[in-house]
Amino acid sequence: MSDLPTELVPFTPEQRGIVELTRTFARDEIRPRARAVDEADVETPWDLWHKAAKVGITGFMLPEEYGGGGFTDVFTQCLVQEELCVGDLGIGNLLCSNGFFADPVLELGTEEQKRTWLTPLTGPDTPMTALATTEPGAGSDAASIVTTATRTDGGYLLSGQKAWISNAGEAEQYVVFAKTDPTRRSRGVTAFLLRKDTPGVTFGEPMRKMGQRAIVCREVFFADALVPEENRLGEEGQGFQGLMRTFDVSRVVLGAAATGVARAAYEYARDYARTRQQFGKPIVEHQAVAFRLADMRTRIEQARLMTWRAAKRLDAGLSATTEAAMAKLTASETAAYCTWAAVQTLGGWGYSREYPVEQWMRDAKLEEIEEGTSDIMRLVISRGL
Repeated sequence: MSDLPTELVPFTPEQRGIVELTRTFARDEIRPRARAVDEADVETPWDLWHKAAKVGITGFMLPEEYGGGGFTDVFTQCLVQEELCVGDLGIGNLLCSNGFFADPVLELGTEEQKRTWLTPLTGPDTPMTALATTEPGAGSDAASIVTTATRTDGGYLLSGQKAWISNAGEAEQYVVFAKTDPTRRSRGVTAFLLRKDTPGVTFGEPMRKMGQRAIVCREVFFADALVPEENRLGEEGQGFQGLMRTFDVSRVVLGAAATGVARAAYEYARDYARTRQQFGKPIVEHQAVAFRLADMRTRIEQARLMTWRAAKRLDAGLSATTEAAMAKLTASETAAYCTWAAVQTLGGWGYSREYPVEQWMRDAKLEEIEEGTSDIMRLVISRGL
């Protein structure tokens, strides 16, 4: 864990400080715990969550006026996400997950909602949060969700089911997307804030996953769960608008996460190749291995630059839907390639659980699926041609 990103874009002293903080945290706290967290499978690493909260990592992306770290720009969030995910992809994504909850609140919420729901997410005892969009029959096509929100006295009754919800059952606060008008597809989607203990909300058993096991996923069931009207985010039908903005940001940040695990795989494979002897010389001197490492390094730089470009567009207030899709597509497929290449470089040892590269290969696959599959990313990009 030695290679810092090149400062093609000058960092501020504050950015350098948080990069160093998260880099040290990834090295000293995350990496030593990563294998045990993976083996535990369906257990949230609360010890790491609380340690990260105490040093300000879980709320660094929240505005200062609500007690957060004030790093609200997407570029700095990418710097942090990459460093954490060099330590471990699943843990890194977990520790920054409150940012995904905060995005639609900041986009659609009133000042009172922001203070009520975001202020508790700062400090050493911050709760986890969750964003509930995906359903058994609605993944990347968020406009096809069927969970309904029916008006009643004083609010709405939520009915339906969500699937693959990160932090579900662990989180205390949720943003839920439901249809207030099922006939209008995206224009019928509305966002709501609710708490874990809301009557009518129940959770399934933890879902057993291929990788990124630090993040516990469950199904969430709504049986006429009453949500007060003051917990609606924005107007009826504005939820999809807020969700698309959230997707633009989250896809860019996940691009940085994928770049992080790709970088971890490259560094590990490179260091191994320098010390492993085959046919009388270090394997890094064999052309096939050297060329593979060269490909890894090149793809990582490409992924990082595309991610930074999309982040800078978002921070400038420019449209970045296409750029966000390009960044996520490139970075996620880079992560898949680099983790595969690391396993290949280590040979039989790469296939062994004694080394972290096999876990990284499993972890990386999710980046090609979550927040829009690679196929969906190509579709989004094609629409911008």
